[in-house]
Amino acid sequence: MKFIVHVFFLFLVSTGFSQSVPLPEDTTVSVITFGPGSNLNDAFGHNAIRIKSRVADIAYDFGRYNFEDPNFYLDFARGKLNYLQGKVNYNNFIAFYVSENRTIKEQQLRLSNTEKQELYNYLEANYKVNQGAYLYDFFYDNCATKIRDVLETTLDGNLVYNLPKDYKEQTFRQLIDHNLNWNTWGSFGIDIALGSIIDRKATPREQLFLPEKVNHFFNTATLKDTGEKLVTSSKTIFTKKGENENKSSFFLTSPLLAMTILAVIILFITYKDFKNKVRTKGLDLAIFLTTGLIGLVLFLLWFATDHTGTAYNYNLLWASPLSLFCVLQILKTVPKKWGIAYIKFLIVMLCLMVMHWTIGVQRFAPALIPLVIALAIRYIFLLRHFK
Repeated sequence: MKFIVHVFFLFLVSTGFSQSVPLPEDTTVSVITFGPGSNLNDAFGHNAIRIKSRVADIAYDFGRYNFEDPNFYLDFARGKLNYLQGKVNYNNFIAFYVSENRTIKEQQLRLSNTEKQELYNYLEANYKVNQGAYLYDFFYDNCATKIRDVLETTLDGNLVYNLPKDYKEQTFRQLIDHNLNWNTWGSFGIDIALGSIIDRKATPREQLFLPEKVNHFFNTATLKDTGEKLVTSSKTIFTKKGENENKSSFFLTSPLLAMTILAVIILFITYKDFKNKVRTKGLDLAIFLTTGLIGLVLFLLWFATDHTGTAYNYNLLWASPLSLFCVLQILKTVPKKWGIAYIKFLIVMLCLMVMHWTIGVQRFAPALIPLVIALAIRYIFLLRHFK
């Protein structure tokens, strides 16, 4: 008889819990929070739910995606990428993140046996339907918000979020900045690609799009019916060792240095042109083509995709797709009147950009400052030259 029971338990361990079998009495439910990694795609951390008993120890998360999908890159660009639910042996799961040198924290939750069963049933049923595929959104539907939503559904209105002591009212962009150094290409790209829509204040609940915020808010959350804390115990499973980033060579590859060098080149050529009373058409062609193409990408991200964070992007004030229509004009010795008028328009757009930045409509990438100054001076030179 003991042999049969032993074999039965081994079967459950190898396959995970079975929804048809009630969870054992000793089952515990925890939320696991993983710290940031060294790459941009894991710079904001990760969350998972752990369901553990004497029978099995399983981790569920919502941050998987299939690189082998034939439309992976197209769907990602269009904002139509499906993310998947993961289900894996807990020890293997933890071992991977330890190998990645990422801090791991665990919070055991105060759930009744009925709530544990309902949570488990949901995770199992969701996984069986196309591996829980969902349309990913970085701010509103990601690996962290899924954990929040699943727990809220399980507790059925019995969860109360209390503000942590270190809580600050912040915009979505400010919350992102906490995980990224402003002078990195990741931060630079985010500030260019994402629009003013992420410069609004995030509500306390909305802040839980970041895994670390899930950890902080769950620590202070309480149950409405009893007033007891949601988290019964917390511990750190693994602490990150050392730094993943080589800071000694950081500035030499930074966007600020790159934009400064580019600005110096534009200003130097402009100075030589002004002194010699000539115009380097190649520089103007490069400026109009580059800013026009960047503007076209930003325009498409705004109007041709389902990304919520790329809307109302006023980076179009310095990178206008309309510049592509003026490429032939800028190559002429003397453009037509509408071509010169367009240069005046570009100067006005740069002034509007400064105004939007100053009054807080949108915060732009700080590394853009040298480039924007150089563009303004070049446009003013063009007006004087054609005059």
